[in-house]
Amino acid sequence: MRITALARIGCMGAFCVLCAVASPSWAQDDDAQDRVLRVCQDPNNLPLSNRDGSGLENRIAQLFADKLGWKLEHTWYPQRMGFIRNTLRAKLPDSDRYKCDLVTGVPVGFDMGLTTRPYYRSTYAMAYVKGHGLDDVHTPEDLLKLDVARRKALRIGAFIRTPAVDWLLQHGLIDQMVPYQHQSGDPEQYTGEVVDHDLADGKLDVVIAWGPIVAYFAQHAKPETPMVVVPFPPDASGLRYDFEIAMAVRHGDKALRDRIDSLIGSSQPEIAALLREYGVPSVPMQPD
Repeated sequence: MRITALARIGCMGAFCVLCAVASPSWAQDDDAQDRVLRVCQDPNNLPLSNRDGSGLENRIAQLFADKLGWKLEHTWYPQRMGFIRNTLRAKLPDSDRYKCDLVTGVPVGFDMGLTTRPYYRSTYAMAYVKGHGLDDVHTPEDLLKLDVARRKALRIGAFIRTPAVDWLLQHGLIDQMVPYQHQSGDPEQYTGEVVDHDLADGKLDVVIAWGPIVAYFAQHAKPETPMVVVPFPPDASGLRYDFEIAMAVRHGDKALRDRIDSLIGSSQPEIAALLREYGVPSVPMQPD
């Protein structure tokens, strides 16, 4: 499996990227005529998307559809190996129409589609349960200042092939890592379980993962297990923890890409409010 920016971020279930594909540019013209915004989303990937419409990307897609005065339709598929092949690149049976036309969350630089301008930038974060001996940890550096015996006793959950692993390697904590894989093969499992279950239940002392996921499930933790979220700041050592998130259409569908770009630009106040509502650790966007 080729490691891409998406796999490095680890925020969407890690696609298995095979190749980019070109497609005709008439798809958006048809969409404009029938006034339907067709999005490709994961049905069980909170805080980003969920079949019940409660995810951040669900809400933004609905916002865009409302502004266009269009109907919103979904194609649901778990965001793991085969996601793009079975959604953005898949046609309906006995039809030339694609199942969906817009993937609502990809990293800038994603090469399996034509990307929009970014609509937010976030960073990795760590989380721990308050009152369990880590309350003095307010930055990642604070964790490194713990005495050696305490550090060696930590159980730190992290997803493989992500910046979290790089950080643990750099600071001699790889032996404390409890590894997780994004692609479990079980569509009922979700990335946030590492916080929602394993951290809350005491199986882990610390979780390091994509900030929007960590922050959302920490925000929704039970009162008896209050959690603290510690975002990673920019790192002078060259390790990267922050990423800009965009949307993607099929290669060649510039008309839809431009329409979504315009909506992202005109919806900045609403998007910012949603990011705050979901507790997303925000990093200032890179200048154009």
